[in-house]
This record gives sequence, C-alpha cells and structure tokens, in this order.
Amino acid sequence: METPSVVRNGALEHSMWERMKDGSLIQVEEGESALQFMKKRIRSLPLSGDDDVFYVADLNDVIHKHWRFLQQLPRVRPFYAVKCNSSIEVLQVLAVLGTGFDCTSKTEIKMILGMGVPATDIIYANPCKQPSHMRYAAKHGVNRMTFDCESELEKISDNHPDAEMILRIHTDDEGSVSCLSKKFGAPVEICEHLLMRAKSLNVLVTGVSFHIGSGSSNPQSFCQSIADARRLFDIGNKLGHKMRVLDIGGGFPGHPDFKPRFEEFAAVIAESLDQYFPSTEDVEIIAEPGRYYVCSIFTCAINIITKKENYVKAADGKDRRKLSYYLNDGLFGSFLFYKLYKKEIRPVPVVEKVILPSVERFPSTLWGPCCTEKDMILKEVDLPELEVGDWIIFQNMGAYHITMATVFCGFRPPRVHYILSKDKWMIFERQCGKLSY
Repeated sequence: METPSVVRNGALEHSMWERMKDGSLIQVEEGESALQFMKKRIRSLPLSGDDDVFYVADLNDVIHKHWRFLQQLPRVRPFYAVKCNSSIEVLQVLAVLGTGFDCTSKTEIKMILGMGVPATDIIYANPCKQPSHMRYAAKHGVNRMTFDCESELEKISDNHPDAEMILRIHTDDEGSVSCLSKKFGAPVEICEHLLMRAKSLNVLVTGVSFHIGSGSSNPQSFCQSIADARRLFDIGNKLGHKMRVLDIGGGFPGHPDFKPRFEEFAAVIAESLDQYFPSTEDVEIIAEPGRYYVCSIFTCAINIITKKENYVKAADGKDRRKLSYYLNDGLFGSFLFYKLYKKEIRPVPVVEKVILPSVERFPSTLWGPCCTEKDMILKEVDLPELEVGDWIIFQNMGAYHITMATVFCGFRPPRVHYILSKDKWMIFERQCGKLSY
C-alpha cells in the first residue's frame, strides 16, 4: 500500500520527535508489535527495580488504520474524535497524515489549533455547547459545529454569527454499547421546523450529521440515517440553506476481534452514499472515527502488588481454592470505561511469564489499588497461580481508558511508551522534514 499523502508539514509545532529525549517515543524494528516490545521491556525491569504500571502504544497501527480507512471509504474524510484518546503523540501522527479533528470543548479546540491544524479542519461536534466555548471558537475561526435543538440555535445567533451549523439527527443505535441518541439528535419529524427556525434567526445550516452509537454491531443503521439525511438536505436547500456537508459520525469498530468487521461497515456505507449522495453532487462527506483508530494501539502492563487466597466449598463438597490479586492500576484508572459500559467486551488478561497449558487454573479476582471495595477489575477469571511482582497484560486499551482515568487515592495515570518502526519513521522524516534527536 502506498504511503499517505501528508497535508500539513507544520503540524509538528511541538515536535513529537523531541520526545525521544525522555524515552517516550522509541524507534523499533519493522514488524515488532506492542506486545513483543512490552514483554522485552518487562524482562529488563528487574534490573531497574521499576514496578509501575505502564502502557505501550503502537503508532504504526494508527498509520495502518488510516490507510485502511482511506482505502475502504475513499469518499469520506475522517475527523478523529479527540475525546476518545487525546494523547499528543496520537494527535500529532493523525495531524501529519491529514485527518480533520472532531472536538467537543474549548480545551480540545485549543489543543488541536496549537499543533498547527487550521480551524477549517476542526468540527466542534458537541450539540450542547457552553456559550464561552462558542465565543472561543468564533474568535479562532472554528465555524463548523453541530446542533439539535432551538436553544442551541439561539445561543449560536448570540455568540457565533459566522457559524456553519450542521443539524444532528436521531438514529437507531440500539445495537451499540453507547446509545448516544438517548442524549443527542433531533427526531427527523421536527427537523424541518429547526431548519425554518435557523432561517428566521439568520443562522446558516450547511449539512446534516448523525452517530449510530459507539461500539455499534449493526452496520445497517447507517442506511436509514443516510436516507434521512438526504431528505433533510432537500428540505434545507428549498429553505435557502446551503447544504453541502454530510457527517456520518462514528461507531466504527476498533477491536481486532469485533464482529462485524470494519470492511462490512464500509461496504454498507459506500452503497448508501452512492444511492443517496452520488459522487456527481458537490457534497463533502466526513466521519468522526475514534475507537477505530486507537482501540488496538494501546497495551497495558500491570504489576501484582499483593496476593491473597481463601477456600470455599464447591458443589461436590470439596474445598475450592480461590485467589485474589491486587494490582497497581484499577477501576479508577485504566478500567473505568469498562465499568461504565457493562455491555463492553470484558478485558482479557494475558500473563507475561510462560505458563504451560497443563498448569491448573484457579478462579481469580483482580482488584485495583484504591482503598474502596468498588475497585474491582474482574471477578473470578480463571488464571494460573501467580506471585507478587508478576505482570498481567491487557490489550486493546486505547479507546477512552487513559482519557477517563482519575487520580483517586493519588494514583496517577500510567506512563506511555510510544513505538514507531524504522520504515514509518523514514516516511515521516522524509515528508515532514524534521527530526529532533
């Protein structure tokens, strides 16, 4: 596959390459995975005595995900959802690759503008915005934003008269982990009224957006939403709005084992776009992928700091041995997302040291380090017997985990080591023209 087209050489204003100096960004051999790098690092830790939890993030995966997106949906430009994972290294790679950015607050907008990304490559995709944040967006030329109710139009009229509004509509998102239409999106039947109200307030509406929900398992949800958007495009144009942007939102799978696969979503989307928004029309089509880009790139290594055991009577009357392991990361750190969304796939721990298949497994509970009984990661997962100082690895930890982590009980978010293979490094060096060793 050919290398990406780099849109903006100035996106590395705060150069990611300088992070090599503190070991945050590490060059690795081509083909070396995050899991391989992590296990190699764990084996070196006894020499340093470092037992802190840490992440490894594979930036190569971000690049491959981007190429894959462009290949499967060539008519759609991705605007990465910053809220999903706002790690500066991830954002800078995506900026160099030429993605746009979906921001939900003044802080996110400021962060993206600070990387040299032009305001025209930002969509303020929060349907319910704070007026002071609107004014900040107006001051810095971020004009593209979403709405789903009359009060939002009235705020825009007062705080951002140059805004180019995109109407967010309700969708069928029942097959999703996070059903966003419970909170956002105007029912289609009231949208004509909203478009008329925008006209009376002299607020320009330029398109339609929707979101089928985070972690959706139903690609067909895109079909009806795209059809609804077509209907509202026609209504908006008749009312005098300049309808030229279709935002198909997010909901694309990022977990490598997720079914349906991304390609199945893309096929449904491409067919619906060709039917309702043929390429002969002058319509810009964008999306807001988040977990698609980052879910699989982050891998977390957590250390066992305490071990306990007890015995319970099994159904056959025999004593059954159970184990509890206390880890140095937990519910209030990397695992809050799993607790909030109970339908999410349970994290599957990987034991770092070699364990033979014949070794007995025991029902094991994994606890976090905070001083509350709520800090439970997993209950009675079958694991071989482990010891204090052993490492447990969790993969696919890139979407919302670090972003949601708290500092409860003084436990700070883990350090992240970012890896990039030599071949990708050379692409960035050649196309960006700057490395800071």
